[in-house]
Amino acid sequence: MTAGPLLELANVTKRFGSIVVADSLSLTLRGGDAVGMVGPNGAGKTSLFSLISGDLSPNSGEVRFEGRPVTRLDPAERCRLGIARTYQVPRSFEHMTVFENVLVAAHRGAGLRGGEAADLAASALVETHLREEANWPASRLGLLQRKRLELARALGSRPRLLLLDEVAAGLTEPEVAGLVQVVEGIRARGIGVIWVEHVVRALVGLVDRLICLAGGRFIGDGEPLAVLASPAVREVFLGTSYGEGSSH
Repeated sequence: MTAGPLLELANVTKRFGSIVVADSLSLTLRGGDAVGMVGPNGAGKTSLFSLISGDLSPNSGEVRFEGRPVTRLDPAERCRLGIARTYQVPRSFEHMTVFENVLVAAHRGAGLRGGEAADLAASALVETHLREEANWPASRLGLLQRKRLELARALGSRPRLLLLDEVAAGLTEPEVAGLVQVVEGIRARGIGVIWVEHVVRALVGLVDRLICLAGGRFIGDGEPLAVLASPAVREVFLGTSYGEGSSH
């Protein structure tokens, strides 16, 4: 873990015309922390990830990583510093093998070459249980394997902070449980994790802290079950609670 905060958002605001997707948001995360994030569709969760990763620039406020302002850095520069993310729709290179996909991340994200890059790519495949599929073309993968490859590609950039965007969506209960085990291993290595997910059961046993984002604002932040039980959070989910078995 780092001595100081790994990630800091200070009054970050983002507008698209009259629509505010981030309304003066502030957040602090330390290395090894695991934070879950929930909220209704259109709440601003993916936009917040884009503000952290550099895919979007805020209208105001500051993003700091390991004490360094990164608000003006582009996604590639932030990735090299240690910020990696997955996407809701996997972005693998279909014509490449699984191993080559992760090797690209080791080259471009981690800045490694030769044996070091190959070793990192191989390690990421082992960690995500894709070693047997290493020489498959990415186009051959099923949904679970595509989700795992998206995660392996992020790990291939050697992150200090990992942003997971809906990686459990569409998976079965056993597949979700297996994915949670993988993320637990990642977190145990001291990598900070922020996981946006509608499949809340994937988060509750893993994260220390749950944040609910709605209308560009944090309306709940704290111990996961306490946040899910709060009236404000229950209201945005139309009265449906975690205990009732909803995917929300």
